[in-house]
Amino acid sequence: MVLTSSARDYVNRMLQDISGMKVLILDSQTVSIVSVVYSQSELLQKEVFLVELVDSITKSKELMSHLKAVYFLRPTTENIQHLRRQLAAPRFGEYHLFFSNILKDTQIHILADSDEHEAVQQVQEFYADFVAVDPYHFTLHIPSSYIYMLPAVVDPSTLQRFCDRVVDGVAAVFLALKRRPVIRYQRTSDIAKRIAHETNKLMYQEESGLFDFRRTEVSPLLLVLDRRDDPVTPLLNQWTYQAMVHELIGIQDNKVDLKSIDKFSKDQEEVVLSSEQDSFFKANMYENFGDIGMNIKRLVDEFQQVSKSNQNIQTIEDMAKFVDNYPEYRKMHGNVSKHVTLVTEMSKIVQQRKLMTVSQTEQELACNGGQGAAFEAVTNLLNDDSISDVDRLRLVMLYALRYEKDSPVQLMQLFNKLASRSAKYKSGLVQFLLKQAGVDKRTGDLFGNRDLMNIARNMARGLKGVENVYTQHQPLLFQTMESIVKGRLRDVDYPFVGNHFQQGRPQEVIIFIVGGTTYEESRCVALQNASNPGIRFILGGSSVLNSKRFIRDLEEAQRVARSNTSIV
Repeated sequence: MVLTSSARDYVNRMLQDISGMKVLILDSQTVSIVSVVYSQSELLQKEVFLVELVDSITKSKELMSHLKAVYFLRPTTENIQHLRRQLAAPRFGEYHLFFSNILKDTQIHILADSDEHEAVQQVQEFYADFVAVDPYHFTLHIPSSYIYMLPAVVDPSTLQRFCDRVVDGVAAVFLALKRRPVIRYQRTSDIAKRIAHETNKLMYQEESGLFDFRRTEVSPLLLVLDRRDDPVTPLLNQWTYQAMVHELIGIQDNKVDLKSIDKFSKDQEEVVLSSEQDSFFKANMYENFGDIGMNIKRLVDEFQQVSKSNQNIQTIEDMAKFVDNYPEYRKMHGNVSKHVTLVTEMSKIVQQRKLMTVSQTEQELACNGGQGAAFEAVTNLLNDDSISDVDRLRLVMLYALRYEKDSPVQLMQLFNKLASRSAKYKSGLVQFLLKQAGVDKRTGDLFGNRDLMNIARNMARGLKGVENVYTQHQPLLFQTMESIVKGRLRDVDYPFVGNHFQQGRPQEVIIFIVGGTTYEESRCVALQNASNPGIRFILGGSSVLNSKRFIRDLEEAQRVARSNTSIV
């Protein structure tokens, strides 16, 4: 079972057993959970005529006793209070309460005490406390993840809320999959260790009965990693379809906001990019930009063939046939125009920002040696007036991560040049990145220059030549998955929690990255699953990053660190 189908199954079960007209009431997080697996037309088919947010429903007094209320909420104190107020003066005919995670006994008592009118028909836990953006990729949509970069003493309560949300989300994934894992974490990360231990405590002590599923021969593995072990991946420009759309335009809950593009028709100001709902996107989401252009041309040609045949309406039978095919025709028309618009818009951005030139240097910094040539290339781009501030910043960050120990003098020259060329540059941000995610803080062999196997692999890759200079980078996650598949993930670097160890290689692995995942990494997971059916990987994170979001988290962490002078 994959995550998208398990989340869909929960929504199905919620809606199909309750007959008649319904209102679906969600909170700001469950609205994302539902929207990525269920379309509006599917909700209508289940007789859902209204979708509301729980906090706005609280403000309304209108009686709607002809509707049955289906609530799907996270079991937060705030949501329980909303429900308490709404049950005190019921507006709907029936109340069906579903929660996305484990309810506390005290919360159940509050709900029971509030239901004086006996309007509540059922209360159930449906463990879908995660946003399944793709079959093997989920996010928890934590709005601000910067706290993972700071020591616990800075803001203990915000850090605890962050950890609680991660533990809840990870627990829900395992409850949905009906598994209890052994847990490992990245040794150099305090927050990965904390989350791993708190998850272990929940699964093996506090809620041990709930996780007591039929045991598999080899337990699944939960591996908790820290984004700072690979700060390179979220800083790079992307050249495969899904990752590129997120980097250049932005994807939220599998939707792309196109309001800023003038030429777009009103009904397509927001388009859906879902591998579950769009067969062209499913087939092309991991393809590189050059191939996408060719494949979209083929899609347009197919559409024109269909259009021509539809224009050739001679008889009433022809017209009836066209009307029968009209929904498919409209869907195809919408799909073609959506992908053409996205690719056109991205091509424009690539030209405006000279991203082909910038990206070539980025990939050289991420994948190849040659410090002298790298310094020259970065200096030339910093001096180029047509390069944007954010691209200059990313180039200096990538250079600093690669050569922080090799060339302090040249690094200082780049810092000074960046400060003089980019007015928006926040002083000390690159140094703050090195303090957070420099070579002394990382566990993995990020640039493949520590271990002989990696050095040999990089040389072989250089000799063979890469099919595309813009997509030669491989995230560190690729090596981590390879180590797991080969049974080579070192205990000293990734210790087990408690006395649970693994006999043999796991068949199911969930890797959670504290601080966020990228679509480049989710592509890596999908390709690994396709090429190695004996072991299934699922990737999750606190958010889905692009370079803008990663830099924003870094700036926020730097701001908080500076205001807390004891840790600067």
